[in-house]
Order: sequence, then structure tokens, then C-alpha cells
Amino acid sequence: MKAVILAGGFGTRISEESQFKPKPMIEVGERPILWHIMKIYGTYGINDFIICAGYKQQVIKEWFSNYFLYMSDITFDFNSENQMTVHNRRSEPWKVTVVDTGLNTMTGGRVKRIRKYVDNETFMLTYGDAVGDVDIGALVDFHKAHGKIGTMSVYNFGQNKGVVDIAEDGCIGEFREKSDFDGDLINIGFMVFEPKIFDYINGDDSVLEKEPLETLVSEKQMMPYVHRGYWQCMDTKREKEKLEVLWESGKAPWKVWE
Repeated sequence: MKAVILAGGFGTRISEESQFKPKPMIEVGERPILWHIMKIYGTYGINDFIICAGYKQQVIKEWFSNYFLYMSDITFDFNSENQMTVHNRRSEPWKVTVVDTGLNTMTGGRVKRIRKYVDNETFMLTYGDAVGDVDIGALVDFHKAHGKIGTMSVYNFGQNKGVVDIAEDGCIGEFREKSDFDGDLINIGFMVFEPKIFDYINGDDSVLEKEPLETLVSEKQMMPYVHRGYWQCMDTKREKEKLEVLWESGKAPWKVWE
């Protein structure tokens, strides 16, 4: 199964760094957040990736083209005809296809443009700016079991405290722990789709989260997978710093690999 990652946006809310590189290439622990996302999928045996690039797409291509240099020790011998020796070569069992899906293409349009690389297969889709300890295996099993076109992982991001219920007479009814359905459940990516989804996307101006997914919902072809663990996006510098602190602590919840 292939994993498609949306990595073409401008990242305007974290412009301190995205003016130099696409947001998925902003580093957490000296590795692009894109790398962290791919490591999550790789833990579950999904190692075939399609990157939907756009803004500064050359940065993504150049990083992968030099991946073994970034991950290994190198000796540059300028006294021996500029010879380069790679030591302790470390790599990943990844196949990575980076596709220039356009500078101003919307999310649905980016997905439409990579159709030929997916072929007629079930595929995974997520955003290139968020990490979580999503159980990819359980997600795929859930998708296969219900038989619909799409599955979206959802998460209760806003409500993380105890809940107070108010009775009809205005008094406090009860105290209780929050449930996954207190507050708003949000789309956190980590989606699974059948190739039929491409028929719901018109072109470059199509926003995936609007007409395509709304139509699937109206046809009862979209199912929610409730994630109950950790999830965090990286929209702002403050959120990046939160991820950095967790990574440096050695207790990053999304680090599900060894």
C-alpha cells in the first residue's frame, strides 16, 4: 500500500521558517517533520511514498537525493582526486516519488495529479505537517472492514480536561472524565481511500475537504476512525517548539519506531 503525503502548501502561519523551505521540511530534532511522518508509516510496513510537492518543491527533491549523505559519516579526501568515502551507511527501505503538483493547486487537485502513481489500489493520505501515534495497522483493518470509499482519522484535540455536565434545572449534574465525543472532533489526516475517490475530484481548484469529502459524507461513503492517543500539528513556531521539547526529552509520543 502507498502513502500519499500532502507537502505543497506555503505554510504561511509559520513563515519564520517556511520562507526558506516548505513546511514539511521544517526540522524537529534535526530531521524534517516529513521524515517523522514517514517513519511512523514505515513502522507498519508502509514504505512506498508519494509526496505531493509544490512550494519550493526542489528542497524536498534535493533532500532525498542526498539522504544517504545526511544520514552517514563522510570522508572527503581532497588529496586523492577529491575522493569521497561513505561510512556507516544508513538508509531506509523507502521508495519515494516526489511529484510537483503545482504552486497554487488545492489539496484535492494535488491528490488528483498523483492518480497515475497510485494506480487502482487502496492508498493512504495524510498531511505533511502533523505527527501522532496513530495505529496504522488498526486504521487499515478498520477501513477494510467497513467497505466504504474513505476513512478519516478524527481526534478530540480541544477537550482534554474533566467534564462538568449541567442538569436541566441549571445545577451541576455530574462530574466525569471526558469522552472522545466531548468537544469537536477534528480531521487529523491519516486517511485511507479507495481509488474511487479520484472520481469525486474535479481539478486543481478542488479542495479535498470541501466538495469531494462532503459528497462522500452525503453518500455515506466516509467513515471516522477515532484516534485516542497523541496527535499534534505544526502550524506555528510555538507548536514546533512543543514538538522539539518532546523530542529532546526522549519521550516523543509519536516515535513508535525503534
